[in-house]
Amino acid sequence: MIRATTFTGRHVAVFGLGISGLPTVASLRAGGARVSAWDDNEKSRAAAVAAGVPVVDLQAADWSQFSSLILAPGVPLTHPIPHWTVAKARAAGVEIIGDIEIFARERAASAPSAPFIAITGTNGKSTTTALIAHLLRHLGCDVQMGGNIGTAALALEPPAAGRFHILELSSFQIDLTPTLLPTVGVLLNVTPDHIDRHGTVEAYAAVKERLIAGAEAKVVGIDDAIPRDAAERMGSSGALYPFTTGKGAAIVPRLYAIGTTLFVHEHHGTHASSTEIATLEQAATLRGRHNVQNALAALTAIRALQDRLDASGSAITVWRPGELAAGLLTFPGLPHRMEDVGSVGRIRYVNDSKATNADSTDKALAAFGRDIYWILGGKPKDGGIEELRGHFPGIARAYLIGAASDQFAGTLDGHVPYERSATLDAALIAATRDAGAHEGGMPVVLLSPACASYDQFRSFEHRGDEFRALVSKLPGYRPKAAP
Repeated sequence: MIRATTFTGRHVAVFGLGISGLPTVASLRAGGARVSAWDDNEKSRAAAVAAGVPVVDLQAADWSQFSSLILAPGVPLTHPIPHWTVAKARAAGVEIIGDIEIFARERAASAPSAPFIAITGTNGKSTTTALIAHLLRHLGCDVQMGGNIGTAALALEPPAAGRFHILELSSFQIDLTPTLLPTVGVLLNVTPDHIDRHGTVEAYAAVKERLIAGAEAKVVGIDDAIPRDAAERMGSSGALYPFTTGKGAAIVPRLYAIGTTLFVHEHHGTHASSTEIATLEQAATLRGRHNVQNALAALTAIRALQDRLDASGSAITVWRPGELAAGLLTFPGLPHRMEDVGSVGRIRYVNDSKATNADSTDKALAAFGRDIYWILGGKPKDGGIEELRGHFPGIARAYLIGAASDQFAGTLDGHVPYERSATLDAALIAATRDAGAHEGGMPVVLLSPACASYDQFRSFEHRGDEFRALVSKLPGYRPKAAP
């Protein structure tokens, strides 16, 4: 646990007692702060009381006594309207921050040179974060991974010389972190998302860009227009490390791909050269162009980190291309992200429940191309699946579930054969039946919903877990072997 020593002797309000809230309270109290915590959910408050958390009704509190409001990242800061705690804090002149800001202040106070890589993007940030952590562990490094993935940041071991913190950060977390100053900041991509929370695409993009703005080294994917524009504004500074999957971006990349082969572009005085460093041809968990981008981002971050380590006088060497190439092949992947959950006969089953928007599903459909029995639906997002029309010829049949069924049926009608399955279990049975009758090729039953999960499930994880469990009960099921 990281002790919040920078809050010693201060009285702090904490709102939101979920995944990050309880570790935040523990960190603050361990650091010597007085805490008043609250949550709008009665069950969350009861669980906090049982855990010994000092629960205080912040509606009735005197806000002049607080130095800070630590807000859970899922609580509205600006849109659609600020949460009531935000209004009270602003009226009292109380700073509003999140748990990542506490982490940033503790690192600055105790170990400012401790390596810290922060990753954001609309899609791929969890895979990239996990891949960076995996590769550094493969090299034998002391790695702490968390933030928006896995462990809350303040529940990790504290920053220290030679200890690497790898944090995935959402736009919600970045918005609450005014002094985010990572060693390496990674911006993967930016496509329209979370507009209900940020108001406009421009505001959403500006929050994402803040992660790299304060970074010592800026790793930027230049395949998409918004981050490419950000990179162009930053100029050709040595602190900029662009990467591309090979779409012909105008900016000279530091790392790039030709197909599934990855190259690094190095400068040697007045000369430059490109060297092949890895291929993903045999990396089963990094299938598809989107994972080429994720692998490039991870390697570029490590290349940028090496430069920063060298500049600080550190003797640590992390840019070891041969070992990194081997590490790519042993990456186990992440649950719910193009997760191969096994097979029945010739049929493969893939859990891509994390695909909560069309842009994410686009990556999955492109990775397989054809013979796809596609399970989709849930709580739809703006634009639906219109942008996926280019993939329709490769879809053998679609199975619609949840609230989006009528909208998606209208898009598919006349282009893709489909049925309204309503529920996930019914869709899986129907898809297995049809894929079993498929002639030729290797059919894949793909759960890639292009929707949020909240109409029928607690989360995308819950939806993916249900899919995996249902598949495991199919007659003849064979689990996928570990890499």
